[in-house]
Amino acid sequence: MPLIRRRTDGESTRPVWPRRPRAALARVDLSFGDPRLAALREAAAAGRWPEIRALLDGAVHSGDCEELTWLVEGLMMVAGSERWLGEVTRAEPHDPLALLVSGARHVEWAWEARTRQRAQNVSREQFEVFHARLRTAEDLLYEVAEAVPEWVAPWYFLQISGRGLQVGPQVAARRFEASVRRCPAHLAAHRQHLQQICRKWGGSHEEMHAFAREAMLAVPPGGTLGELVAVAHLEHWLDLQDDSADMDGGRGTEYLRGADVIVSLYEAAERSVHHPDYPRRRDWTRGFNTFAMAFALAGEREAAADLFRVLDGSVTEFPWMYLDGRDPAAPFRGWRVLVGA
Repeated sequence: MPLIRRRTDGESTRPVWPRRPRAALARVDLSFGDPRLAALREAAAAGRWPEIRALLDGAVHSGDCEELTWLVEGLMMVAGSERWLGEVTRAEPHDPLALLVSGARHVEWAWEARTRQRAQNVSREQFEVFHARLRTAEDLLYEVAEAVPEWVAPWYFLQISGRGLQVGPQVAARRFEASVRRCPAHLAAHRQHLQQICRKWGGSHEEMHAFAREAMLAVPPGGTLGELVAVAHLEHWLDLQDDSADMDGGRGTEYLRGADVIVSLYEAAERSVHHPDYPRRRDWTRGFNTFAMAFALAGEREAAADLFRVLDGSVTEFPWMYLDGRDPAAPFRGWRVLVGA
């Protein structure tokens, strides 16, 4: 197996990766190299709402149905922004952009209260805060959806809040359908629906794989939805792992190295990240990271190495957090060395 040895770090067992000087350059960029998102996050950290609103208003009028969702999703991750957002929504109670950003932030703030643990590791008090914040988020997002029915963004964030509130498969499906009715190839909405129907949230491997493949084939080659096929295989891999410390072997690795899975990964890559028409915009690096991890775990070192070289150290939290939730860049560095990139 690729890992040389293991060490104990607190309560978890984590791999010790071989090192080289270049590997230290890899890092997670929460702005994905996008200067607009970097500017928005900086403004959010400082509470400069007029600057944020002007940038978001540009996204509304850009003609790109995914742009507003993308920027607000980046904003929702800025810790502490809920404090000044409350002041903004009280001052501008009917501003759809203010309500949208506040609703999205409440979704992320809720997951922060839950500490992103599995249900059995979350206290009753944490669940109460989690659900209260999600209910506030839903009120805000529904108000936006009613005020601006053509926007896809509120329906996207309602997909995430609904999963936390366990609204059930029918309601969840309607929220996804509301998103793609407004923007058929909305990558982020498809990502969320795949999570909704994966086994860990009450779905099944069969439903998840079928959805990923159908979505990929519904768009022309060179689209972004081929990423879903790789995500589905990684979710299946994760579900098969014997325990959280056994990330380099076991049933999950056996699954990923199956001939059918490898063929499926190459097909999806050829229709997406390997295709000359694949768009290098927004969080395109997440698609490359996803395939890089999938190919690396599948033992397809040359395919993984090609993707690592394109990325040149640009790490995304997903999917590497499945290997190290505290430092996703660490497994990226390690696998980059191991595949020879």
